[in-house]
Amino acid sequence: MAAHWNHEVVLFLQILFFFQVNIVSLMLVERSGVDRFNQGTGSQHFWAPSLTLASYYEDHMVLQRAPKRATIWGGASSIGHVIKVTLGQLEYSTMSRAGGPPGYVGVWSVTLDPVVSPEPHTITVTDGSYSVSIHDVLFGDVWICSGQSNMQFSTSMIFNATEELATVSQYKNIRVFTPSLVYSSTPLYDLKTVEEAWSVPTKDSVGGKPWSYFSAVCWLYGKELYHNLDYPIGLIASDWGGTPVEAWSSPDALRICNVQGSTGTGPNAHSVLWNAMIHPLLNMTIYGAIWYQGEANANMNRDIYNCTFPTMIDDWRSKFSSGLTDPMFPFGFVQLGTYREGASITTGFPDIRWHQTADTGFVPNGRMQNVFMAVAMDLPDDSSPYGSIHPRDKQDVSHRLALSGLAVAYGHKDIKYQGPYPSAFFIDIGYFTLGIAYDNGTTKLDVRNTTGFEVCCSHDNQTYCDPASDAVWVHVPITAHDNTSVTLSYGKSGACQNQWIVGLRYSWLETPCPFKKCAVYSMENELPAPPFRMDGLFGSPQVVVSKYGYLL
Repeated sequence: MAAHWNHEVVLFLQILFFFQVNIVSLMLVERSGVDRFNQGTGSQHFWAPSLTLASYYEDHMVLQRAPKRATIWGGASSIGHVIKVTLGQLEYSTMSRAGGPPGYVGVWSVTLDPVVSPEPHTITVTDGSYSVSIHDVLFGDVWICSGQSNMQFSTSMIFNATEELATVSQYKNIRVFTPSLVYSSTPLYDLKTVEEAWSVPTKDSVGGKPWSYFSAVCWLYGKELYHNLDYPIGLIASDWGGTPVEAWSSPDALRICNVQGSTGTGPNAHSVLWNAMIHPLLNMTIYGAIWYQGEANANMNRDIYNCTFPTMIDDWRSKFSSGLTDPMFPFGFVQLGTYREGASITTGFPDIRWHQTADTGFVPNGRMQNVFMAVAMDLPDDSSPYGSIHPRDKQDVSHRLALSGLAVAYGHKDIKYQGPYPSAFFIDIGYFTLGIAYDNGTTKLDVRNTTGFEVCCSHDNQTYCDPASDAVWVHVPITAHDNTSVTLSYGKSGACQNQWIVGLRYSWLETPCPFKKCAVYSMENELPAPPFRMDGLFGSPQVVVSKYGYLL
């Protein structure tokens, strides 16, 4: 009987111990997966409601390297509590203060000293009762990659995806992170959920299912940066297909451009992605951002994109700089690619491409400083299984973007990162020809096609191609070229004989040419001349200013 009683006591104690252990486990939950304050799947540390790190501070992450200073922050359940952060031999102390994510009374933050070392680090945060550690933390350059579907386009969907994914594990100093698709009518303090925690590159972490993780343009851009910089790169892909620039813009930015009355719903409504997918990142120090968007605005608020897009860049810079990010951090974008073929589709995509440069045709420029771009209008993919608006060639796009990023964002002066751009015009009204010189004769041209140019002809000498008048755009061929210039003949078209030339444009179509077969390229770097438009009476000083000054 006693033996039986002792056995029951032992069994009772075992059950009691089991419940005690699980109660402690509930109190000290290992952070993983989708929690709002996610610390990364597989992290070897715990958190309790009294202390947490923000959602994007996790194992395997990248923090911004020297000379900039990174910030660490999180939530607390009380105000005035001492929080200590340890990085190697360095220890930082702060006190929790009012504010922070929902469910927490307070928030705390610490600014770290600049870190140059590329070696992995462990960072530990403690409040005296609880401790949180994140491991394998690298210090490098952190880039945000944002926009709509062509940025969301996964690495598993690109041309030669199998070959690309077979090599990703070689790049252990590149780390990737993807917030979940979330929209909000109000600004969020932290990301609500995380789709992909900070990860070391593997076939699975970079080659997820279509439209999930990881962004192909973001990955390929980061990989090319790493090849040239040889230190860690952190990539945050915060993007959502089919969304307009207004969704990624704060109310402050939209007011500047007098954008009123949201016409979109869900993720397309004004500011909802700014609120949920960009605003939560403001406390993180970043190096720069890249952007691939514009399709959704080709038929919505198209004519004010020359305000909304540059203003969004200004606004992001202003709000990120409230932390420790450079107030003029570099911003790169992919100029809008192609969609449908057709010689009559001259509005929409061509307008957005022009407006993406603040109506100059090139960046950086006076309105868009420390901005760089990749031209993509010569990379159509009509047979893409994802639709021709989603070309699979993200390698060329990313190479062009990284080339300009290295030159503009990193100051590599030896890189020629732009395609040819007009520097002078020469009109011969006797022979009905128009000559175009490029880059003041410094670029050797590769002329691959004789089509792509149009002149605007008018019976009067108005200085703008006004569709309400008798002015008309006419396709004109290249009839001659040398190493630095091309010559167009507008006399071969009866529509322009004995008329004034009051405008010129290039590659002004939704899909202006076959793959890499537009008219003008640079022989040196194989980059295409960007689309441009110039208005004014040719042969007079009224022609619009380009980056080379007045074109007479």
